[in-house]
Amino acid sequence: MIPSSFPDSTEIARLTARMLLEIKAVHFNSREPFTLASGLPSPTYIDCRKLISYPRIRSTLMDFLTVTVMRDAGFEAFDNIAGGETAGIPFAAMVAERMALPMTYVRKKPKGYGRNARIEGAMTEGERVLLVEDLTTDGGSKLSFVDAIRETGATCGHTAVIFYYGIFPETEKTLGDHGVKLHSLCTWWDVLAEAKVQKAFDNETLDGVEAFLNDPRVWQETHKS
Repeated sequence: MIPSSFPDSTEIARLTARMLLEIKAVHFNSREPFTLASGLPSPTYIDCRKLISYPRIRSTLMDFLTVTVMRDAGFEAFDNIAGGETAGIPFAAMVAERMALPMTYVRKKPKGYGRNARIEGAMTEGERVLLVEDLTTDGGSKLSFVDAIRETGATCGHTAVIFYYGIFPETEKTLGDHGVKLHSLCTWWDVLAEAKVQKAFDNETLDGVEAFLNDPRVWQETHKS
């Protein structure tokens, strides 16, 4: 069912941050930083995959993501919803259900046997495809998925994520230069604001996270092991 009413984007961001904190998908540790996939340190880590285990929260956030996309991109803007392997697959399925559209998914690389395909499901030339993922940091990982979609003859000019880091200024330019517009529900700034309201972490931790968010590249450089 397609949701017909929804809060404004500011309230969606606040509520999304609150839900992520409630299920402990948000991890802050400025004393013992996490190591990201890039190998760089970070005092923040988020696990959006946890959302699939919380039915009420996942349903609300999928409503939010659906209405955000329709509000920003259009109510008849897409023909197919594609999930990025692997975290984006369940969220793409839920958005596709709400929008009453076909769902597909995109592999990170060909299987290496059989059809050797990257696209699973039915995607045809000329379809307008929305790429759904759990999150984005600098936008770079989305480009390979977008290219795989375009190789079918379909178009992909939009990607929707639950969480957007919102601290690397090059992200939207990287996607924009590739002809892709980003839609998201909340950022680290929204999570930090809600964490302060809830006193979810001690002040030293929150201050350390805020320092990172204000200048992440410098923070990472000074905290390399």
